[in-house]
Amino acid sequence: MNMFCYQCQETSKGTGCTLMGVCGKTPEVSNIQDLLLFVTRGIAVYNNELRKQGRASSIADKFIIDAMFMSITNANFDFDAIKSKVKEGQALKSELAVSLGETGIALPAECTWEGDESFFSDMPETVGVLRNKDEDIRSLKELIHYGLKGMAAYAEHACNLDKTEEEIFAFIQRALAEITREDISADQLVSLALETGKYGVEVMALLDAAHTERFGNPEISQVNIGVGKNPGILISGHDLRDIEELLQQTEGTGVDVYTHSEMLPAHYYPQLKKYKHLVGNYGGAWWQQKEDFESFNGPVLFTTNCIVPPSKNATYKERIFTTGAAGLDGAKYIAERKEGQPKDFSEIIEMAKQCPAPREIEQGTITGGFAHAQVMVLADKVVDAVKSGAIKKFFVMAGCDGRMKNRNYYTDFANALPQDTVILTAGCAKYRYNKLPLGDISGIPRVLDAGQCNDSYSLAIIALKLKEVFGLDDINQLPIAFNIAWYEQKAVIVLLALLHLGVKNIHLGPTLPAFLSPNVAHVLVNNFGISGISTVEEDIKEFMGM
Repeated sequence: MNMFCYQCQETSKGTGCTLMGVCGKTPEVSNIQDLLLFVTRGIAVYNNELRKQGRASSIADKFIIDAMFMSITNANFDFDAIKSKVKEGQALKSELAVSLGETGIALPAECTWEGDESFFSDMPETVGVLRNKDEDIRSLKELIHYGLKGMAAYAEHACNLDKTEEEIFAFIQRALAEITREDISADQLVSLALETGKYGVEVMALLDAAHTERFGNPEISQVNIGVGKNPGILISGHDLRDIEELLQQTEGTGVDVYTHSEMLPAHYYPQLKKYKHLVGNYGGAWWQQKEDFESFNGPVLFTTNCIVPPSKNATYKERIFTTGAAGLDGAKYIAERKEGQPKDFSEIIEMAKQCPAPREIEQGTITGGFAHAQVMVLADKVVDAVKSGAIKKFFVMAGCDGRMKNRNYYTDFANALPQDTVILTAGCAKYRYNKLPLGDISGIPRVLDAGQCNDSYSLAIIALKLKEVFGLDDINQLPIAFNIAWYEQKAVIVLLALLHLGVKNIHLGPTLPAFLSPNVAHVLVNNFGISGISTVEEDIKEFMGM
């Protein structure tokens, strides 16, 4: 066993990657990420104690969310960058230890590494996932851990827009400290998992506020999927401040900007769509990027996760740039902001000027912008459609897309839904059906796209508002069914957030997480009605009560 990782849906054989990551992660990168998380938990233990004394380090707060974001699936494949972050963490941990002084606080055994260089190439089991020998305890700890990674990603995006929340930092660190405990019980961990969902709702609300205050409320928008005649930059990932600064710096240069995958919702925000050289969205979901990037011709900027390492003969390898938590060995890295100044995108802009315009791969438009504020504008129309029977049911099909053929299920499911149903979506799962001619119901499109995966918060707000409008006591009494596709850790925090809000009977696919032990899966099934997917026909019959 060269490594062990089972944090994503595509993990090898549905049990765990042990030789090489299905995502393209090498054993060396997997192990150095484990070490980074190991160091980060130690920092969390120390800063949690300092916070009890009113002396928490804001530097530690930021380090923890940065480090956790770097370790989520498809975010960072750059061994040297992660190693540098480990060393930064070691130095920070030492500073926090000095700050604590003679208080008698000691790190748990699993966090007491002091910088032996051999750890970078020969990682002991005590560092990674398998440090917890009890299968159920390990399962619950990793469920929480992955939820915290998702929280960290959303907290990082909000922080980049100058929105922070002390309670969120405090919870992440307290929870990280708790999962280092060897004496913690399964019942305590279940409670902690649900509390993670509570703070998941809070961090998504924080990010929603950060986005809307900076860029305005999303509006219903027609997004071009064709191309223009100018050279272009293709921006991928999730960070909206990055695209704002890129748009500002490319204005008037003759270089157009195109969104890719989860950056599509940038077109919905008034303060971003006002840039005329934000031409359109290019390509499909993240896993299709090898084909999309070859035909795009210009440079590509990864702002966050969803990187697929290019093959050896890929011509676009030299055109990849990364920034933020993203990293790829051999790619050019655009440095972080300093002293309140924007990032410097001049190098990628100059490269774009030398490239031909993108090759057109499709034509037309796709519609989106149905975040909670916009849907509330349509609330009366939606309520009337439900009361009249024009809309029988809403299907929340948020989440992630991926490479596996069994994800064709979601395209088939959308196509097979009765004409009196509406799909509520967010995240890259929408690429399975957002270009299908599914029509509308009394002017209401049958696919309502709220935005990125973090905008699943909008779907929860819409559901809660409808519960209020219809005078119901329980969100589960609404004509709303949840059929969610998951892939990585941001989907885990969305799931925990929905469980906290009381949503039950969620179908989760295309497979249940490998990190759920049989006993933990049994708890989720019994307490929350979580289930996997079956066939399209059987699932539609169940959802529609046929």
